[in-house]
Order: sequence, then structure tokens, then C-alpha cells
Amino acid sequence: MSLSPKSLFTSFKLKNLDLPNRIVMAPMTRSKSPNQIPGDDVAAYYARRAAGGVGLIITEGVAPDHPVALNDHNVPNFHGQALDGWKKVLAAVKREGGLIMPQLWHTGLMRKPGAGPNPHLLGVGPSGLAKPGKKVTEPMTTKDIDEAIAGYATSARHAEELGFDGVEIHGAHGYLIDQFFWEGTNERADAFGGDMVKRTKFAAEIIRAVRAAVCKDFPVILRWSQWKQQDYTIKLAQTPQALEKFLDPLAKAGVDCFHCSTRKFWEPEFEGSDLNVAGWTKKITGLPVITVGSVGLNEDFIAGYRGVPAGPASLDKLIEMFERGDFDLVAVGRALIVNPAWPNLVKEGRLDELKAFSLEALPILH
Repeated sequence: MSLSPKSLFTSFKLKNLDLPNRIVMAPMTRSKSPNQIPGDDVAAYYARRAAGGVGLIITEGVAPDHPVALNDHNVPNFHGQALDGWKKVLAAVKREGGLIMPQLWHTGLMRKPGAGPNPHLLGVGPSGLAKPGKKVTEPMTTKDIDEAIAGYATSARHAEELGFDGVEIHGAHGYLIDQFFWEGTNERADAFGGDMVKRTKFAAEIIRAVRAAVCKDFPVILRWSQWKQQDYTIKLAQTPQALEKFLDPLAKAGVDCFHCSTRKFWEPEFEGSDLNVAGWTKKITGLPVITVGSVGLNEDFIAGYRGVPAGPASLDKLIEMFERGDFDLVAVGRALIVNPAWPNLVKEGRLDELKAFSLEALPILH
């Protein structure tokens, strides 16, 4: 007999937000915003998930106010003309009673030369390395770093002014902030490089700038990951002690919640404990955490690129880990692309109606 999902549908308070349940829509790039402006179809897409019972929507990654943040003309900005599109998205979600915040995403040197908006400009990264040993440009100057930090703060201010419910900073998966975290791409000898604590400085400065740009009750989430798309086997922290050194300056900078990205949420992070990375993050910092990684599915996203569909999976392990207090919120990704009403279906016990996910679902925004 399956465990009851009832506990996932209890309320939760995150700063000034009263979340109706523990289900978060994970940020997922859809590339459906021509000229970097979200349209009515994007607004309807998010509104359907709000109507489907999601407690909090975190949007696809959006560009902070920086000219080389993105590598795709169809990924939206969060500044300039795009803000008019985001007003429509926000209104549509609010009509359904939903909560929503943008995820600010800078791709750094995952942006290939000549790609994306402003192709005449080179991408930026801490040491000019797209991955270990692959130098594609020169290291960021202090001026470059200051401009990037200011871009995050500006877009966070826009989010609050428009009426969004918070902001998430993307610090995971080998993109710009994570390129500072990772010693494989950060070879700097100044204050922004060196040991693990020094490599958190860029992120900490962004968090402090964002905090200064918004009111004290406006939630700021940081998404981070051990793994990098440049190398799925990498771990920033090999031990709980190293993880504490990494997380402490970020928490002190003003993070309200950590979004801990893994490929499979059920996998333990360190030997000798069955806590996943979200569980360890909560234990170390005492702050609210979001777990994510193949929730509701039986295959991780890598399997999809081998042509393996991800079918609906039991939620028993998730519920067991949640109810013992390992994490506070649960982010659902691919399952929500093919099942806009995933939370409502789970809450009502209609699991037999859940659809499998396959890559064929990605080209369509519905």
C-alpha cells in the first residue's frame, strides 16, 4: 500500500510567503520566448501549472540585466521590453491564485562565442575557462564582476516592483556563478578565487546586492548543485565538513532558502548517512531547503537523451524523506511538463492518470 501524500499538501511559510503546499515547479528552460520576450503562450503555460495546484512556480532561467547572460535568443530577459511580457505572465498566474518568482540565470562561458544575443561580445567567466583546460577568453576584470553583480540586483528589483513573490538565483550546473564555485573553472588568485570559501565570494556579493535591492521580507533562493554539466561526476564538497565551509558564507550573505539540485533526489550524498544533499544542507544551515531530481519519475533526465522515457514512479521514498524532516519543499520538473495538474492528481490519488515524460514533449508549450 502506498504512503499517503497528505503531508506534501500542508502549508509552509517562506519569509513573507504563505505557500499552500510543498510542491514547487522547478525551473526548466523552454526556449519559447522569441526576441527574449515571453508571450501569451508562456503566460498560459505557467497559469496552467498554478491552476493544477503548484504551491510555488519558479520560472525558467531568465537573463539578469547583463548583455552576455544568455546563449539563446528564445530564452527571456528579465529587463527592458521583456518586463511587459512578464507582467502578463504574473497576471495570468495570479488569476489562478498562484505564487511565482523568476530564476535569474547567467550562462557565463557556457555561452559559445558568437551565440545568443549580442553575438559580437565575448562571454564572461572567472578565468576564461569553459571547462577545465579549455580557455575561450580572458578572465573577468573587477569591472566585469561589478557589472554582472549589478545586473542581478537590477533584475531582482524589477521582480519586486512588478509584484513577483521572490527571486531565485541560479548558482548551479556549471553556469557563471558555479564557474566561480568550481576550482576546475576558477583559477583566480585574487579575492574571488583560491580555496572553497574564497570561491563563494562572487555568489555572496550577488546575494548581498540582491538583498540590498529588495525589501527584507522578499524571499531570495539560491539554487546550487554538486554536479556540473561539464562533468556530472564532480563534487564541490567531498565531505560534510567541506560542505559547511561552502554553505556558511552563502547563508550569511542573506539566502533565505537553498534549492539543492540533484539528478536523483533519493541518492545519499555522503557515505555513512542516507541524507541527500538537501538534507545535509538543511542540517548544516538550519535554513529551508528544496529538494529536486526526478521527482515522480523512474529515470533521470540523462536517460531521456538515450531515448528512454521516464514513467511515473512511486512517491513513497519522497514522502518518507519529507516526513522525517529532510527537506521542506519538493521541486517537480519534467513530470509537470506532461502533467500540468500533477499536484492535484497526486493529492486526489489519481496516479493512474499521470503520463510518462519523453523528449518528444519538449517542443510543445502546453
